[in-house]
Amino acid sequence: MKNLCLTVSPRQAGQRLDRVLCAAAPHLSRAVLQKAVQAGACAVDGVTEVRCNAKTRIGQVIRMDLPTAESTLRAEQGHLDILWQDGHLAVCNKPAGLTVHPCPSCPEKTLVQRLLGYFPQLGQQEGLRPGIVHRLDKDTSGLLVVALTGQDRLALSAAFARRAVGKEYLALVAGKPLAEGRCQEPLGRHPAARVKMAVVPESRGGRQADTRWRTLWTAPDERFSLLAVRILTGRTHQIRVHLAHVGHPLLGDSLYAPKSVRDMAPRQMLHAWRLAFAHPRTGENLCFSCPPPADMPEAALAAARRMQRVVITGNPGSGKSALTRCLARREVPVVSADAVVRDLYAPGGEGSRWLAGVGRRDLLSPRGDVCRPALLDAMRQNPDLRRDLERAVHAMTREVVEDFWRREEEKGFPLAVAEIPLYFESGWDAAFAPKPLAVGVRCSQDMRARRLGENRGWDEEKIAALESWQWPEDRKLRACDLVVDNSGSPDALQGAADRLLAALEQKRAQARQDMACELAALWAQGRKIRHD
Repeated sequence: MKNLCLTVSPRQAGQRLDRVLCAAAPHLSRAVLQKAVQAGACAVDGVTEVRCNAKTRIGQVIRMDLPTAESTLRAEQGHLDILWQDGHLAVCNKPAGLTVHPCPSCPEKTLVQRLLGYFPQLGQQEGLRPGIVHRLDKDTSGLLVVALTGQDRLALSAAFARRAVGKEYLALVAGKPLAEGRCQEPLGRHPAARVKMAVVPESRGGRQADTRWRTLWTAPDERFSLLAVRILTGRTHQIRVHLAHVGHPLLGDSLYAPKSVRDMAPRQMLHAWRLAFAHPRTGENLCFSCPPPADMPEAALAAARRMQRVVITGNPGSGKSALTRCLARREVPVVSADAVVRDLYAPGGEGSRWLAGVGRRDLLSPRGDVCRPALLDAMRQNPDLRRDLERAVHAMTREVVEDFWRREEEKGFPLAVAEIPLYFESGWDAAFAPKPLAVGVRCSQDMRARRLGENRGWDEEKIAALESWQWPEDRKLRACDLVVDNSGSPDALQGAADRLLAALEQKRAQARQDMACELAALWAQGRKIRHD
C-alpha cells in the first residue's frame, strides 16, 4: 500500500476523479483505481469520495491509499525478442508456438509470463493480461506492442478501438487470389465447433470484420501465393477465417484449411510484419517492421519444390521411344502416350467404346478392339472423324498422363517422363501445370524414313500422311527446351540420355536457386527492423 497526495492543477480541473488518479498512478489500471475509490480509499479535501466520476476543481487536495495490484501471475524465464522499448511501452517479436496470455488450456509458459521477467512493473496491472492491448494466435508470429503502465494500456486500447493502429501481415495461402481483394463478412463463433470462428450474419451475432489484401507473389504452378494482409478490425481468427471463406486458406492452418493445404506447412503461415501507431504519451508516429521467422520462407520453398515433369517428343521415327527406354533404365518413371492409346483402343477401352458410340463399329475387330489400319484409312478419308477422334482420345490420354505425374510426385520422385508425340500439335504445351520441360529428339528425315520402313514396315504413303499431321521437325525442335540428337548408335543414345539427366538436374538446381532468390527479395522488404 502506498499513499498518494496531490493538488488538482488548472489543467486537471473539470476532469473525472478516476482520470486524475490514473495520471498520478500510471502503473495501476483504471479498474483497480475505481475499485479502490468505491471502497472508500480516496478523500477529497478530507472528505471520503466514492464517486469515480466526480468532477475535480482547482486546488482540491486528493489523498488516497493506493492498492497493490494482486496477480497470480509469476514471472518466467524465456527468450524474448524485444525490438524497442521506453518507459511506457515495448514492441516485441512473438515467436510462433507461444500463447500470448494465460487461459484455462494454457495457464503458464505464455508471453505474458515471459514479459513479467523482463518488465516487473507489469505486475502492478490487474488481471491475467497485464500490458496486452492486442493479441496474436499461438501459431502466428510477429509484432506485438505491450503497454508498460495502466495509463498507456488505456490509451493504446483506445487507439486500437478507434482503428488508429496500422497492422499488416504476411500470409502464405493456397491458390492464386486476386491482385487486390477485400472481405467484409461478419464473424462470430462457429455454430457447431466452439473452437472455431465462422462467417455469421450480424442478425445471428456476427460482428463486423474487414480484411484487405494484396498479392505479392504467386508460385509458378499457382498452388500458393504470398499476400500482404491488412485488418481494419481485430476479430478472433479474422484473417484465417476470411481467407478460407474466399477460397484461399492459410498453408498449415489446422482449423480452417483442408488436409492438402494443411500439410503444406508446419504451422499456419501468418506473420505480423508491420505495426504503426502513435506513441500514447508523445504522439510520435511509430512504425515497426520485422521479417518472418525461418520456417516461413522454408515452407514456401518446400511447397514450391515440385517434381520435374518432362515430355519427350519428336517426329515419327526420331527415336522418342528409344530415348524413353534409356531413361527408364536409369530408374526414371516413364509413361508413353502411344501405350495409353493402345489401352484405350483395346477391347472395352474408352476409345473403342467412343467409336462404337458414334456408329463406327466398322473400325472395330470382332474382339472389340480398334483395327488400326482401318482407322488410319478412315482418318485419311474423313478429316472430321480424325479431328473428333483426336479430341476425344487426347482428352482421355491427357488425364492418364496427369494422373501418372501426380502419383509419381506423391512417391517423391525428382522427375518423371511422358513420351507424347503430338505434344505441341494437340496444344498440350499449355495444358499442364506446372508446365513440363519439352525435350525434342532430332534425327534426319532420311534416317527416320529408313527406320520406319525397316522397323515398322511403313510405306512412303503412310509416313507422309503421319508427317503431315505433325509440325515440321524444325518448328517442333525450336519449341522444345532441350534437344537430344539420335543420329548415332544405341550406345550413343544412352550416353545422350545420361547427359540429358545431368542437364535436367542442373535445371532443377537452378530453379531452386532462382526461387530462393525471388522469395528472399520479398522477405527483404521487411528484413530491416526500423523505427521511423
